[in-house]
Amino acid sequence: MANLLIHEVNKHSITIAEEVSGMPGLAAKFVDGGMGFDYRMAMNIPDFWIKTIKELPDEAWKPSSIFWEVKNRRADERTISYCESHDQALVGDKTIIFRLIDADMYWHFKTGDENDLVHRGIALHKMIRLVTAAAINGGYLNFMGNEFGHPEWIDFPREGNGWSYKYARRQWNLVDNLELDYHYLGEFDRAMLGVIKSEKDFNKTPVQEVWHNDGDQILAFMRGDLIFVFNFSPTHSYADYGFLVPIGAYDVVLNTDAKVFGGNGLADDAVTHLTNYDPLYSDVRKEWLKLYIPARSAVVLKKN
Repeated sequence: MANLLIHEVNKHSITIAEEVSGMPGLAAKFVDGGMGFDYRMAMNIPDFWIKTIKELPDEAWKPSSIFWEVKNRRADERTISYCESHDQALVGDKTIIFRLIDADMYWHFKTGDENDLVHRGIALHKMIRLVTAAAINGGYLNFMGNEFGHPEWIDFPREGNGWSYKYARRQWNLVDNLELDYHYLGEFDRAMLGVIKSEKDFNKTPVQEVWHNDGDQILAFMRGDLIFVFNFSPTHSYADYGFLVPIGAYDVVLNTDAKVFGGNGLADDAVTHLTNYDPLYSDVRKEWLKLYIPARSAVVLKKN
């Protein structure tokens, strides 16, 4: 009734359900027997990421599991995908960036002073966001500065902290400080959303798997003219790794490993990639797209 009333009063309104049991029909239309919410929060995704980071070494991350989780939803519902929840920005829990780097954020997050743990955290932070956002079927959500790796929690004034306001705020200025690594994550987030918005009707494009190999820790999928390729391996880079894709020329439009995003800049993103003919697949009009994919990086290509 609430959903019917809200949408009758304001046809532009949006209602989003946060519900943990997986109740069927929650975000299905009322006329179809649902409860009429416009979206359901995809709460499985942040739970999956925290569980993965906490319990699995990097070598055990499986692209098949990641791909399943970020697109696991009912066909009749739109969802809001997100990497970490508001709970993970509060005292008692940790954000993704803090679970990846922990206290080294305070000592080695200055540009040029990063250690291996910081480099790992920055790389995975970008990859986690990209694979989550790229598979959306409704909306993508960030919480309170987590998009640029805000280092501290939120703690509202209470008896336990002496009614202090010290942590009841976000340090938004951090993302503007070019001497610190937060700006890399902020700039990547902005570029990532720009690439997704560049594909017309992105949400209406199907998520089509191109390839996954858990042994190589490689995942690739398409949406419209965009191809998303991920190498979750912490140690193995691949040269001339091939994917069967529609025939054509592809340009790199986003690379998590680019130096402007705090990466190593190991690939030449100015190169236009042409597909290679294979007579075995000529009847399906697909050819091999061969790429250099550095360890712990992801790239997005767009068909010309």
